[in-house]
Amino acid sequence: QVQLAESGGGLVQAGGSLRLSCTASGRTFSISGAGWFRQAPGKEREFVAATIWSGHITDYADSVNGRFTISRDVAKNMVYLQMNSVKPEDTAVYYCTTTHLWDGRMRSPRSWDYWGHGTQVTVSS
Repeated sequence: QVQLAESGGGLVQAGGSLRLSCTASGRTFSISGAGWFRQAPGKEREFVAATIWSGHITDYADSVNGRFTISRDVAKNMVYLQMNSVKPEDTAVYYCTTTHLWDGRMRSPRSWDYWGHGTQVTVSS
């Protein structure tokens, strides 16, 4: 089992920056990928970004590509989401997630095994 805890959310002005952090614990040796999803009120959980844990493959949603960067520190069991040029439509609860199996279907929440409880990001205009 892997436990995940997000931090770094808060209120930020449009055009500003924010960095989210996720700390993984438990059976972290079994992690093959990490990602971020977000969910706004009344919306489905939406894919944001994903990365292979020990490789160089990343994937981004079109809505954040070029603005957000996912990264991880394997030695520290941490994953990050650097959010630049944020927009009001980025407002959501952001969830960190990991998987034991990278199968190429990582844009679906159903492909992920473990989830954090989320951190609120609010972007004001």
